[in-house]
Amino acid sequence: MEWMRLSKSGIVVALLFAAAFAGCLGGGDAAEEDANTIRIAFTIKDDYDDPDVNPQHLADYIASETGYNVELFPIASDNAAIEALRFGHADVAFLDGGAGFVAWKSHGLEAVLADQKSDGSTAYTAAAWVRNSSDITSLDQLAGKNACHTGWLKSAGMLMPMGYLIGNGLVQVQGPTDEIESLRTTIEAHFGQVSIPEKGDLYYGYDGAFRCMTEGEGDVAFVKTSSFGDHCESNAWCLDRDEYRILEPHFGQVPSHPIMVNLDDAGPKQDALITALLSLNDSPEGQAILESVLNTPGLTEVTSESHLGSYSDNIEHIPGITAYFEDKYDD
Repeated sequence: MEWMRLSKSGIVVALLFAAAFAGCLGGGDAAEEDANTIRIAFTIKDDYDDPDVNPQHLADYIASETGYNVELFPIASDNAAIEALRFGHADVAFLDGGAGFVAWKSHGLEAVLADQKSDGSTAYTAAAWVRNSSDITSLDQLAGKNACHTGWLKSAGMLMPMGYLIGNGLVQVQGPTDEIESLRTTIEAHFGQVSIPEKGDLYYGYDGAFRCMTEGEGDVAFVKTSSFGDHCESNAWCLDRDEYRILEPHFGQVPSHPIMVNLDDAGPKQDALITALLSLNDSPEGQAILESVLNTPGLTEVTSESHLGSYSDNIEHIPGITAYFEDKYDD
């Protein structure tokens, strides 16, 4: 009987060893597959009215350029894309500036590329404009003046100027510092009359805020350094260029959409991916994918500091901004 018990024990040990060995083999296969596969976090539709915008074109291009298997990892929000990068489910994600700020500052993810605007730049500059006849000559003279914003929580029209003014001690936050609504209270307490229009209102957006200032509804417009050129070629309400001034200093750079990775996963696969994405700039096929799938004329190599640093330095002073973005991108 004793030998039977020993025999059975031996069989159990052998079976456990075999199972463990098989698990190792399976794990090895999974690890090898992961090492040979690039996953792109991307919002995917069941059907595309225009087949040219299907992100599968991007995946196929990267596969042909790198020799790796390339898969689309479906995400429903920017927060899901951030989580996919954090936990290794995706190798790259395409985010907007706010999500890029959260990904970088809260989770240590890094911007490696950025999409280009129509002029080839990867940012625009937020600035305050006044009429040339105004007695306002500096940012510290804005208290009590009437202000034209582009809309609620818009980057150049609100977040950048208010973040700069708060961060440099020119404006004091009114209300709890962890609540985004304190920004509205702060704006209304610092300025005189305030225009914070909604979409569809006459003074909504960059051209609306510039018009608001031009028509005397506000003393200052928070817009871009390029606003006169952007809006005054075809609008009858515009005045001549010498009727306007930009206040110094500017508020900083508002970034284009960053392309982000997890540098904890840096290696040959990530290098090949970045090289392939940059090569989109260099061929007719790549240009078609850039314009149709990524909605940009090109990509530029960046770092988080160079691309997101100015934006981050300002908006981190906005009360409740991190919680606001995290809630927004979790939708």
